[in-house]
Amino acid sequence: MRDIKVASRYAKSLLGIALEQNTLEAVYHDMQLINNVCAQNKDLVLLLQSPIVKRDKKEAILTEIFGKNISILSYTFISIILVKKRESLLPDIANSFIDVYKTHKKITSALVTTAIPLSEDQKLKIITLVKNQGNDTIELIEKINSDLIGGMIIKIGDKQVDESIRRKLTNLEMEFDKNPYVKAI
Repeated sequence: MRDIKVASRYAKSLLGIALEQNTLEAVYHDMQLINNVCAQNKDLVLLLQSPIVKRDKKEAILTEIFGKNISILSYTFISIILVKKRESLLPDIANSFIDVYKTHKKITSALVTTAIPLSEDQKLKIITLVKNQGNDTIELIEKINSDLIGGMIIKIGDKQVDESIRRKLTNLEMEFDKNPYVKAI
């Protein structure tokens, strides 16, 4: 819990500096890159968390991976993180920065889980529905889960609407379990 608070503070500081230097979009893309690389490479995350690997070796590895692919501000920020011995928080900082960026830009993420891929028309209807709830900009994240059978689950922040066939079948099964009538023999 404490690490998430620290990562959030670093992310907010980076956002402030990026706003001052008018490099917000570049830093956002850098943090997305770092987030994606860390999500795909658990070995890198373990290396960053290892107390055995020296700081200069970690810096060389991060420079090799990100050096030419990120902005000067992001590279300098990573160097500061290394000096402060907070490199284990780099994935959390990148993730927190993305969240802080979306809050700053008033972007709402809507996760839509369906049994089959949505058509463009369905995506537009969902975006319109979410915008009618008072949200400015919507980022639609689509996830496929064939276990739903049909329908969809929409999750926005901490709110969730489950209109899947699986949920309806589960509710129906629970109603039958509560049946007060006993079958006569």
